[in-house]
Amino acid sequence: MSVAFEPTTVGRYTLRNRVVMAPMTRNRAYGPGRGPTPLMATYYAQRAGAGLIIAESAQPSRIGQAHPNTPGLHSGEQVAAWRAVTRGVHEQDGLIFAQLMHAGRVGHPSLHEDNLNPVGPSPVKAAGTTFTPDGPQEFVTPRALDAAGIRATIEDYAAAARNAIAAGFDGVEVHAGYGFLPHQFLSTNANQRDDGWGGTVQGRIRFTVEVATAIADAIDADRLGVRISPVSGYQDILEDNHRDTYLALLDALGPIGLAYLHIAEGTDTEFTEHLRERWNGTFILNPYTPGGYTGPEALKLIETGAADLVSFASLFLANPDLPRRLQHGGPLNTPDFSLAYGGDHRGYTDYPTLSHATPDDDGQTG
Repeated sequence: MSVAFEPTTVGRYTLRNRVVMAPMTRNRAYGPGRGPTPLMATYYAQRAGAGLIIAESAQPSRIGQAHPNTPGLHSGEQVAAWRAVTRGVHEQDGLIFAQLMHAGRVGHPSLHEDNLNPVGPSPVKAAGTTFTPDGPQEFVTPRALDAAGIRATIEDYAAAARNAIAAGFDGVEVHAGYGFLPHQFLSTNANQRDDGWGGTVQGRIRFTVEVATAIADAIDADRLGVRISPVSGYQDILEDNHRDTYLALLDALGPIGLAYLHIAEGTDTEFTEHLRERWNGTFILNPYTPGGYTGPEALKLIETGAADLVSFASLFLANPDLPRRLQHGGPLNTPDFSLAYGGDHRGYTDYPTLSHATPDDDGQTG
């Protein structure tokens, strides 16, 4: 049997296989208080054959919302709604982590009835547009977080992690990539601070490290993963001397004892090998696939030891029972991107948004 389909340990859990369902923004949180719906519970239960499901991004606070109709984990109403999702996965003997994602500067006032202005490390507007309830609009200039605001935001993450466990999730992943708030702190264009939260490599990595530390204190480190995306360039992020930044970040995260590190690989694919060598814990890889999506050939990364586990996104939309199909050599449905909105999401393997390859929205075909 291929190593990819053998059990493995991640944090405190034993996974049935090494095929991970990557987090995918779906924009379908139509439930009360921007919570998940029964259809979402069905969607995740169908995919519980994954060794680990990392659920779609959930904002840790109102101001952390990045896109329309995305779910939160900052209210009792949302926690109650998520329980149906986690219960459905557990009834199929699956494991599911929540992903916490804070928009930072790439949020938009139109997402909020009271027109909340987004926040960020510095008052630096991102180039480009974002999808809003009123269609594509330019990003706005964020309000720079002061030291008290940074501390409050870190506590928002910790509170949301506690809410995730209360909702039945097995753990939490911090999204520290793709141009969202932790990534903004890591960058050299969005973060122009000259205090202890920027200016140097140690200053820029501090926010991500302190978020991880606070969540580990709240729910235990062996239920926590961190996702990074070095040199992805997504949402106008620039990273001068990115290798120094990320090696320092891994050195600082290592002692926390995370369940895993999740790499959304960018253009510097050679650097992935250095990250693998530097990280002593479990290493999940979503390989760089420009203009396409992660396919069955990525399983070789597990066989060669380039990764401990591999995360798949689009193929899980088209093939809810993907691990079984991979193990038996197919057949595989081809993901259909024709329904994706927001063209900037194309080409990012875990951002097909509304795409699917099934005629009944989330049902299984093939």
